[in-house]
Amino acid sequence: MPNVFSKLVLPEWALSTVPYINNIFRQYGKYRTTIQRSIIFVLILRSTLSIRRLILAMKKKETTKVPTESGTRKKKVEVDVVFFRQLYKLLQIVMPGLRSKEFWLLILHSGFLGIIHVIELFNVLMCNVVFRTVLSVYIASLDGRIVSALVRGQVKEFILGIIWWMTVAIPATYTNSMLTYMQSKLSIQFRTRLTTFIHEKYLSDMTFYAVGNLDDRIKNADQCITVDTMKFSNSLAELYSNLAKPILDVCIYNYQLSRNVGFEGVFIGSLITQLSSIIMRKYTPSFGKMVAEEQKLEGEFRFRHSRLIDNAEEIALFDGQVIEKAELDKSYHALIRHVNRVFRIRIPHGMMEDFVIKYFWGACGLLLCSVPVFLRVPGVNVSDTSIGGRTEGFITNRRLLLNSSDAVGRIMYAYKEVTELAGYTSRVTELLQVFEDVKAGRFQKNLVSSISIESNAKTLQGRGKIVQSENIEFEDVPIVSPNGDVLVPKLTFHVKPGMHLLIVGPNGCGKSSLFRILGGLWPVYGGTVHKPSHKDIFYIPQRPYLSLGTLRDQILYPDTIEDMKQKSVTDEDLLDILKVVQIEHIVEREGGWDSEKEWSLALSGGDKQRIAMARLFYHKPRYTILDECTSAVSMDIEKIMYTHATALGISLLTVSHRPSLWKYHNFILQYDGQGGYVFTKLDAEKRLALQEEKNMIEQKLQEIPKLQARMHELMEMKQ
Repeated sequence: MPNVFSKLVLPEWALSTVPYINNIFRQYGKYRTTIQRSIIFVLILRSTLSIRRLILAMKKKETTKVPTESGTRKKKVEVDVVFFRQLYKLLQIVMPGLRSKEFWLLILHSGFLGIIHVIELFNVLMCNVVFRTVLSVYIASLDGRIVSALVRGQVKEFILGIIWWMTVAIPATYTNSMLTYMQSKLSIQFRTRLTTFIHEKYLSDMTFYAVGNLDDRIKNADQCITVDTMKFSNSLAELYSNLAKPILDVCIYNYQLSRNVGFEGVFIGSLITQLSSIIMRKYTPSFGKMVAEEQKLEGEFRFRHSRLIDNAEEIALFDGQVIEKAELDKSYHALIRHVNRVFRIRIPHGMMEDFVIKYFWGACGLLLCSVPVFLRVPGVNVSDTSIGGRTEGFITNRRLLLNSSDAVGRIMYAYKEVTELAGYTSRVTELLQVFEDVKAGRFQKNLVSSISIESNAKTLQGRGKIVQSENIEFEDVPIVSPNGDVLVPKLTFHVKPGMHLLIVGPNGCGKSSLFRILGGLWPVYGGTVHKPSHKDIFYIPQRPYLSLGTLRDQILYPDTIEDMKQKSVTDEDLLDILKVVQIEHIVEREGGWDSEKEWSLALSGGDKQRIAMARLFYHKPRYTILDECTSAVSMDIEKIMYTHATALGISLLTVSHRPSLWKYHNFILQYDGQGGYVFTKLDAEKRLALQEEKNMIEQKLQEIPKLQARMHELMEMKQ
């Protein structure tokens, strides 16, 4: 083995140590290959064991959450086993299998070079991570040859090198552009898969209602579904590109460097890089938690603006813009304070990253590139020792090292992106977890019951049964509001086909709550509920819901025009229904059946209630729930509506205090407002007579003070 110090000028005091050092290097040279293979084996084994530990940890059950006053402890977002478990579940959604489009986009992005047929775009793609890395290695070698020709003064070789360098730039730039395109495509596919999955969960089993009304964990589901899923998809696609390419770069560049400067130099440089990376990671702030908190504050700020828009009329009438502005400013300033805090934290962290990655690693790299110039390294043959040859080798190695350093730097920067991805992953996972919980009947609600929560605890912990039946029947069913108020301890009544039930009582006694339980919106905390299928019960509120779509769609909702055709219903049939409620002129007035408008604004209150009744007559269910649904129409139209509904064989369950409706019902359920109720037959004529007598007596009682005053005046006049 040649003397490794043959090119160095050593001081006298060091010359005596040269024989010993040379002897060490000679012994090392004998076993150099074995040592290198052992080191590589240890590194591979260590990586394998680390991955195995991670997989085993992911399979373990989640640790028990410690409850707090709010119900559960607030999770700390970190890049840990919980994050990888959550990410793995989401990956199963966005990339469901080896035959999925997302998987092949990922393969195309990662490893293939050739002509690929893409589903949407018939395009010849020659872009992938491997090709780009190989191009980078070749360009590094080409740079070395160009600079070498410049140093030697070889004009022809220099110009030809420049021309070839520009030629190589064509596939290089094409590859970069296509990588960006594939990354964007991958992000869109991830978002499409995830959004479709969330929509299926959100719009099934009344989940959308339960999330907003029965559970307090998700305050802004709209932002989670729209913004957070988009950011998660973008972050996931970017992270793959920002990790796969740098990791491959590091492997290929370091392999080439080990051939140029020796395995030892690359190994020592890698150790320095690993140690500095560990130190940097230790002092990296929890950006994932910060991102999750920022998204939460953004959602709250957006929610307050949405709330302002939804309640604009009431706020304007109360002249409450000052208070609303204060609330909006408070929410915005909380967001800005958090963002500014994150900015301040990023300053020292960015300084540390820039110093270590750009300058410290750069200095180590220059030392590494100088090894073939000053030292004779085993296994490295330097055939050209001229100035031009050394320059070519130095430039090539330096270019490789800079590319490798840049790749390592991107891996380090990617850790920060991983922490941000952890924040988005946590938000999306929490959303899906809430969907699963509310579907299973597990709610977390801040109870503000007016009665002691402890006294209602047994009722709130119970669960009743729902049995499908032709009749509607409640057997000892407690009526419990979402905030924990037990409105009626045990309610028992029944409605069979042909029965028409009138429901009355003071405000807040549980009239509408009964319908929410019947419609499956609220959980059953006890007893047994017998009810027909959902399609056999129709609900019409005081303010009917008008969907986006045509005028025809307002009658058909929730049916579509295809459903209408399957039922053999025509537009003429729909017009006949409108004639029943005396609103047939609306078709011509609004521009025909296919006219599309914001119907909640285009129609008056009375028109909306007539449209809702027309919708009822189209569907013709077995039972209908009418909740003050005729408050904006005249008594003549009200009579037509109820008469036609009973003629169609629809059993009525009506909430109303209007005596004019009593004659259309034969049973009554009356709440007293104190948890009690009476369910009995209704004799409309007798009840009306009693009501008239009651009104007459009340009127006479009101006249008593006047009569007493008049009597007092007469007594004084007599005296």
